[in-house]
Amino acid sequence: MNDSLNLVLLVVMTLLGSLGGVNFKLSSGSRHRLRYLLLGMFCYGTGALVNIYLLSQLAYTVVFLANSLTFIWALVFGRWVFRETIGWAKLAGVILILAGVSLLV
Repeated sequence: MNDSLNLVLLVVMTLLGSLGGVNFKLSSGSRHRLRYLLLGMFCYGTGALVNIYLLSQLAYTVVFLANSLTFIWALVFGRWVFRETIGWAKLAGVILILAGVSLLV
């Protein structure tokens, strides 16, 4: 049970880190600048606290290398929120990241 929870927390940690970045970017060009900035800080800070907890539970190499999942979230949010185009090279990068992370777990 604890291993399953830690796996979920790894994904949540990377999601929060990426959401922090999304909100920071939104704060740079929005009239709701302060709202996005505070939300970004909350997401980033919460992700950092989850990271610290996971470092006490899992091997450093697992937690640190799992941070690469943030790149996958960035690709998803880049497409979904910012309407960025996703080419084959980026998709290949995501596949390689997923393959590498799956070897860790």
